[in-house]
Amino acid sequence: MFATFMEVLDTTVVNVSLPHIAGSLSATIDEATWVLTSYLVANAIILPMTGWLASVFGRKNLLMASVVGFTVASFFCGLAPNLGSLIVFRIIQGATGGALQPLSQAVLLEAFPPHERGKAMGFWGQGIVVAPILGPVLGGWLTDNYSWRWVFYINIPVGIASIVMTKMFIFDPPYIRGGEKRRVDYWGLGMLAVGIGALQYVLDKGQEDDWFSSRTILTLTAIAAVTLIVFIIHELRVKDPVVDLRVFKARSFAAGVFLMTVLGFVLYGSMVLLPVMLQTLLGYPSVEAGIAMAPRGLGAFIMMQVTGHLTSRVDPRKLLSVGLLVGGVTLLWLSNLNLQAGYWDVFWPQVIQGFGMSLVFVPLTTVSMDPIPREKMGNATSLFNLMRNLGGSVGIAMTGTMLARQSQSTTALLGANVTAYSPASQQMFSGLRGAMMAAGADAATATSRAQAMMFGLVQRHAAMVAFVGIFQLLGIAFIALVPLVLLMKRPKGVRAAPAH
Repeated sequence: MFATFMEVLDTTVVNVSLPHIAGSLSATIDEATWVLTSYLVANAIILPMTGWLASVFGRKNLLMASVVGFTVASFFCGLAPNLGSLIVFRIIQGATGGALQPLSQAVLLEAFPPHERGKAMGFWGQGIVVAPILGPVLGGWLTDNYSWRWVFYINIPVGIASIVMTKMFIFDPPYIRGGEKRRVDYWGLGMLAVGIGALQYVLDKGQEDDWFSSRTILTLTAIAAVTLIVFIIHELRVKDPVVDLRVFKARSFAAGVFLMTVLGFVLYGSMVLLPVMLQTLLGYPSVEAGIAMAPRGLGAFIMMQVTGHLTSRVDPRKLLSVGLLVGGVTLLWLSNLNLQAGYWDVFWPQVIQGFGMSLVFVPLTTVSMDPIPREKMGNATSLFNLMRNLGGSVGIAMTGTMLARQSQSTTALLGANVTAYSPASQQMFSGLRGAMMAAGADAATATSRAQAMMFGLVQRHAAMVAFVGIFQLLGIAFIALVPLVLLMKRPKGVRAAPAH
């Protein structure tokens, strides 16, 4: 749990600190974004091969090596004298951190019998849901009060605690102790690294580089598509694959992975949109925007343990359906916001959405992993987490693009109605111009300022229309997933639960 929390926290904690990192290391903001991109690419490459690495080196050995590597890399990130060295240490941090989520999830799923897995996932899920919410708040507070370097140093005590507890309490099952003599699938390893790395870069930098108008993005998209298609064909044919794709034969797992991918898309997409809206349109400072995001994590934290207990008593598919409906309704609720929205207008839909997320996350993991044999669990959790992260990357990329394009088109649409022939426009313009002249501006200056203010108002309203439109689409996407729950089989653990 410590290892997972530390790794997930690090995916969001740096975001708020980027301007400070850029200023401190004499770099531009665009150059500093490589601090995020390098971590995400390295993380995405390692994630799917975690199950294979555990079978070769042993799960406990791999988990301890990953935590040590992550903690040491965090320390050196804090000490980095320039941007180049910081990016190198972030790559190491991402590569060692990629194994932490699937390993810790596999350990918990194997350590508990099927009817207790819901409780285990309820506890584990608290870290997964709360850490991304806590990250920006903690990052902003540390950066404002101390230095951006403390964003990395805070991992050190958590890492040490994780190493000590892993050494004392985690033991490998007999079927996964490492040292297994297997042919190394070098072609698979190479294609996986190239394909996933190229895809993650495209998703992270696409909007910034205007997608396919950039030759780099176009080339890397083609490389990712061809490499990953060949990789899938290769892995289905080879005897000892790096990633065993045959687990997708289990219908519940395949449906669960698809649901988790879309869940990542909607969750991460909305999680990025809301603080941007709060800061750019409603005037929240970065730390306060982070605090305003906290209710979602609070709701999930409160409900996660309750859901864990319910999962062993109620058909998890029913809980999952309710969770998807609650998540969809709260996103539709957020689509009713306007420029006069206050803190409580954002608070309540987020708290209730947190309740819904716990009703989705725990049952979805429990049902998806139920048909997977224990010896295949590490491989299955690797794929499950990879697809959630890729879904999140697609969600962030697509919502960012939609926001930019929709804001532009809506600005043009609204601006077409602000003309010299519109009485309402003329009245507002006269009022603004008069206010400027009353404040001491001459007629020409007052006119240009009034025009600029009117255009700013049009842009703000257009941006708000774009935000609420995307929230509406994400809410509909959530509700549309409910019928897919019918494809999943009722887990055996629910029937086998002892009476209390």
